[in-house]
Amino acid sequence: MPVRSKWQSLPTEAINPATLGIDKLSADDIVELMLGEDRKMLAAVQREHERIAVGVEMVATALRKEGRIIFVGAGTSGRLGVLEAAECPPTFGTPPRLVQAIMAGGRASVFRSREGAEDDGAAAAREVRRRVRPGDVVIGVSASGVTPFVGAALREARRRRAVTALVACSAAPAAGAGARVVIDPRPGPEVLAGSTRLKAGTATKLVLNTLTTASMARLGRVYGNRMIDVQARSRKLRDRALRLVEELGGVSRPRAARALARARGRVRVAVVTARTGATPRDAARALANAGGSLRALLETSPLVVKARARNGESRRRRTRVVKRMT
Repeated sequence: MPVRSKWQSLPTEAINPATLGIDKLSADDIVELMLGEDRKMLAAVQREHERIAVGVEMVATALRKEGRIIFVGAGTSGRLGVLEAAECPPTFGTPPRLVQAIMAGGRASVFRSREGAEDDGAAAAREVRRRVRPGDVVIGVSASGVTPFVGAALREARRRRAVTALVACSAAPAAGAGARVVIDPRPGPEVLAGSTRLKAGTATKLVLNTLTTASMARLGRVYGNRMIDVQARSRKLRDRALRLVEELGGVSRPRAARALARARGRVRVAVVTARTGATPRDAARALANAGGSLRALLETSPLVVKARARNGESRRRRTRVVKRMT
């Protein structure tokens, strides 16, 4: 009788009966087969929407209290955490320290696979002790749900009074034992057995995208669906920043350019100065008092109310002048 491996029962290791003959199919049929499997993955993520929402509120609450987000993972899962951390500063204007990632095997493993690093729980604990502080949110990312590096990191994070969560794609995510929330989409067996860069990787990317984007929206780091903290370091992004000030500030393009220059490229500050006539310093102070939320400032601040009143009085004066002239 063959010996049954302890890994064999993991959903991420299962054999997908729908793809047994993939190596005999045409290119068109392979594409259709893979896209069909991805539709199952999307449904699996949708079923986790309530837990994802809990995770969003958990992250937003921690960030309001000056906590940080730290993703921890190995292999594909770890690289997805690194990618998420790297993309937050240009998207939301966050400092690099606010969203971080711990990768099994270190930086070199981001570019070249070191699969054995996922078993080194002692290294994970050391890294968490070095970087995590009370009030942070440590999010383990483990497709199988049993990665020793992730489990050790989460245990050490809890000892350091951090809030913990796990994103997995397994029916039994042991690594997340004791986590505040476990987000566990189960996309089913991979197109290639065990290749978690496929459905599990895509499901994980969707979850991480949602956690960060929704959390930043809750914190006012977007205005509507606009990235108001864009880092204008290319021609395309400088043009986007200018259009944002022009549209949200309600001013001409030349005035938007002047406001953006006076605000030293800070889009939120430039929008407030364009709307109100305030100095960049007063605009920055008003934004800080509004918790950094442009929407909260524009809808409730006395600074904006006074500007509206001035604008209204100017319109009334212009109307009276026109009437006298006619």
